Amino acid sequence: MSHASVLEPANTVLSVNGTLLCLGGMPFRFRGLSFFNALFNPTFNRDDAGRRAWVAKFWDNGVTALRVWCQWDFSEPYRFADVGPGQSLFRPTGQLVRDFSDRLCQLATATSDQGMALEVTLFSHERDPNLAVDCLAKAATNVSHLLLPYRNVLLQIWNENNASTERFYDLVKSVDADRLVTNSPGFSDDLGDERHNCLMDVLTPHTVRQPPAQFWVDGPRQVSKLVKAYGKPVIDDEPARCGLVRFGGIVGGTAAVQHVAHLRGTEAAGGYYTYHHDMFQGGYGDPATPAHGIPDPDFNALHREVFDALVAE
Repeated sequence: MSHASVLEPANTVLSVNGTLLCLGGMPFRFRGLSFFNALFNPTFNRDDAGRRAWVAKFWDNGVTALRVWCQWDFSEPYRFADVGPGQSLFRPTGQLVRDFSDRLCQLATATSDQGMALEVTLFSHERDPNLAVDCLAKAATNVSHLLLPYRNVLLQIWNENNASTERFYDLVKSVDADRLVTNSPGFSDDLGDERHNCLMDVLTPHTVRQPPAQFWVDGPRQVSKLVKAYGKPVIDDEPARCGLVRFGGIVGGTAAVQHVAHLRGTEAAGGYYTYHHDMFQGGYGDPATPAHGIPDPDFNALHREVFDALVAE
């Protein structure tokens, strides 16, 4: 399937057909990009025209999905770009913050209009301590209601956690039975247990990252095993990156050719892929972070090579 063919569907309802993701009923090549700070970045959210211009640029560079986070109010050591007090879609009670919920709806509309999917991560282990479970449950319910009109959204419960997932899954489904729900069960090389993987509509593990494993070889092998074992779509959601070692980066860094091999190997295994990078981890002023804090495909040569591979097929 060519990249351009993703635009053909008459609607942008994200659905599952066996091991395939579909958009508007057509097979959909999910090629994601980590943009965790999307709801909290001032440049990206200055106005709708600017937001749509960036979404179009991502599309033109082979990206068909964005992965964004709802919690971005972390403490040390997480001094990522745009992290700060109050940078969360949720109040401590689980109620939604109007400005951020408006941004989420606008982004869901912009990606849908572009023929893209949007993966929305509700909760993050990096928020420590996190909200009380009842408040997280209220937040999950409120977001489910908010997103009812937006059918291109894949709702992810946790980034790298597996707490109360059955409860949150059931709450989402009680509001929106047709919403696709997933969860990232743990850190790299945590592929989820049978209970977890049977429950979720889509699997979004973080595959093996650190040596002696070769992530561009062993990650696709893990994806292949999950696809065959559970017969549902699998997205390698936070694979190896050239980021800071203290946040899971690999000592000595990574090469673009490895990421490209990982992408191609994952797709050959019947899975999907989110390109995870270092364009936010060092915070503003870090040479790896663009001045505007947006993951720009043109920011440096390594990323440019990966994006060139995305758009080439």
